[in-house]
Formats: sequence, structure tokens, C-alpha cells
Amino acid sequence: MRVVISAGGTGGHIYPALAIIHKIQEKEPNSEFLYIGTHNRMEKDIVPKEGIPFRSIEVYGFNRKQLWKNIKVIHCLYKSKKKCIKWLKEFKPDIVIGVGGYVTVPVLSAAHKLRIKTFLHEQNSVAGKANLSLASHTDLIGVSFKSSMDSFPKNKTVFTGNPCSEDAIKKEPMKKSELGLDDSKKLILIVMGSLGASSVNEVLKETLPKVGGEPYQFLFVTGKNDYEEIKKCEFPRNVKVVPYIDNMTCIMKNTDLMITRAGASTLSEIMALKVPSILIPSPYVPNNHQYKNAMDLVKEDAAMLIEEKDLTPEVLMQNVNSILVSTKKQEEMKKNLSKLGVSNSATIIYQEIQKLIEGK
Repeated sequence: MRVVISAGGTGGHIYPALAIIHKIQEKEPNSEFLYIGTHNRMEKDIVPKEGIPFRSIEVYGFNRKQLWKNIKVIHCLYKSKKKCIKWLKEFKPDIVIGVGGYVTVPVLSAAHKLRIKTFLHEQNSVAGKANLSLASHTDLIGVSFKSSMDSFPKNKTVFTGNPCSEDAIKKEPMKKSELGLDDSKKLILIVMGSLGASSVNEVLKETLPKVGGEPYQFLFVTGKNDYEEIKKCEFPRNVKVVPYIDNMTCIMKNTDLMITRAGASTLSEIMALKVPSILIPSPYVPNNHQYKNAMDLVKEDAAMLIEEKDLTPEVLMQNVNSILVSTKKQEEMKKNLSKLGVSNSATIIYQEIQKLIEGK
């Protein structure tokens, strides 16, 4: 299979794209790939390290506050589409896949113009603007949440789940002791993304010094931005502070409770691994989509939610104890998560792509 894939801007787009690539490589080892991303975002560093051929285009999202800046945006889109047409003619892909971010617009538009089959994947419960703009001339659309199916044409939309879930299941579990923790104690994993969330971290700086008497241990992943400041704080022995953990899913497999944001990829891993969670959605994302992602779990009693505006040390610890004191509550959450998760999402996407290429 010859595949052009495009996704960019955030890990929430890039890692699902890589999960799709990994599945195609597993099923068809002789497949060839070309990844098209932005020239100045995360993918330019992450993708080449995976050994995947990478080309970049200069493209930007529309500016809704300073409209005059969109002259440059439109000019870059036009130039990028011309480049993509040239690259697609040279590469001759069987399929072009878009996995979110404005970088996908010129790539899939070029594929549509050349009548190459296209597949689009939406990770969030609220469809992104790039995906909505591309939906009318895309051959097939996969969604991670059933609640987002209504955002796209029904005749070409399938519920696939998020491909990151399958990658998570395959990972080997990490022992707590590998991180200097006690294998016999319940573990609460706190993580707000690779950079962290300063507003939430401020509450945690007030909360965690007081948990020395709790029967749990806490692994506080601060994010790289706040680590140097937070490590100066005095925490009890049952609190371990680190800036970041590679292969987070490995320790998630031995986690009793996770406190985290509500990004689509994180939720797909929580569902796949059946980890009880307290979700604190970021209020700083487009269309408040993290809150809506979280509610897909909360309304099924598969997670608890605290809005950032309501977050205090007392509220946080009340929620922690309400889950961990009761084994019954944890088991109910795990049972409900198992109903929501799609454990073979990447395989479903591979099968749908294969059918699309074969014209079935």
C-alpha cells in the first residue's frame, strides 16, 4: 500500500496518525509512506524520528480577530496545494489520509482534485473546522466518539474509535517500582499533558503537601514548563514528582486512578486500558471540545469530572476518596469503560481503508 498521511499541530492529531501508520506497517510491511506536515509544529520533529519520510508545507489557520492576516493564510494555502498536487503525482498514493489540523486542508484538497481516494479521521466529540471543511469531498470519515457522527454525512461516516487505543493495549506494563514507587500501594497518576497546565498545577501545589496521611501514592507529572518551580516544593514521601514520562501508557496499566485533561487520545487510552479517572477539561481549547469529550464518559458513569473553575484541594480529594475508598465504584467505572472503548480501532481503520482502495 502506498499512503500519504497528514496531521499536525498537536499530539492529539499526530499520534493517531502514527498509530494508523504502525497498523498498516504491521499488516503490509512493504507499504510506503509520505507524511506531509507543517514546517513549524511538533510533527516536523516527531515524525522523522519514526523513520517516516516527511515533507513540510507552510500553512496557517485562519485568524478570526485580525482578518487582514488571512491574505497570507490564503496565499500559503494556494501555494501548499500546488506543492501537494506535485508531490502526489510523483508519489502516486493508493490513499490519502487526513488525521486533523489545518495542514490537512491543502493535502486532501489536492487528493480530491487528482481523484485519489481519501480517508479522514476525527478524534474529538466536536468536529474540528478543518475536518468539517473537507467532509464534503472526502470518500470516508472515521470518528472516535459516536456523538460526533451527526457532524458528518451519514452515508460515509463510520465509528472507528481512536487508533491510539490499540497502540496502548500492546504496550508492556511498567512496574511502579521502576519509578521508585511502592508496587503494593494504590497509585494516582496526575498528568496534564507534555507541557502541563499551570492553573491546575497551582491547585496541586496546595493539595499534595497535605496527602502524607493518605493510603495512596501520587505520581505527579508536572509537564516540562513548571517542573523546575514545582520540584522546589516540599512533598510527603508518598508523592513522586517528574517532568514527563515516555510511554505513559505503560504506567497507566498499573494505575488505580488518573487525574488528567480530556484530550481525545488520552481518553481513548483510558477507555482501552479501563483506568478510572477524574477529568479536568481544558477550558482554553476551541469549542470547549475537551469538556464535551469528557461528558461522553461522564454521562455513562465511566469517569468523574471537575471543571477547572470549580477545582480546589478539597473538591479534588473528595473525588479521589469517593473513587478509591470503594472497590465497587472502581469496578463500576471499569465495567462502563469497557462498554465505551474500541480495542481494535487501528485494525478497523486499516480494514476500512483497504475496502476503500479496492472499491468495495
